[in-house]
Amino acid sequence: MLTLEQLETAILQLSPNDFNQLLVWFFDLDYQHWDEQLENDIAAGKLDNLAEEAIADFEAGHYRAI
Repeated sequence: MLTLEQLETAILQLSPNDFNQLLVWFFDLDYQHWDEQLENDIAAGKLDNLAEEAIADFEAGHYRAI
């Protein structure tokens, strides 16, 4: 396995096109991890309080139409 330093060196040697492809891939991977974490947090009930607060605010008329 490559070290972080080796990865950094290799990334700096990429062509602009390859760098852009890597960037797109990396952001897609990051978004996938974020989505998985969000799904796990929802399943674990970690966002229940926020959802209840948002619903209560909406029902109390504390919102603005867009």
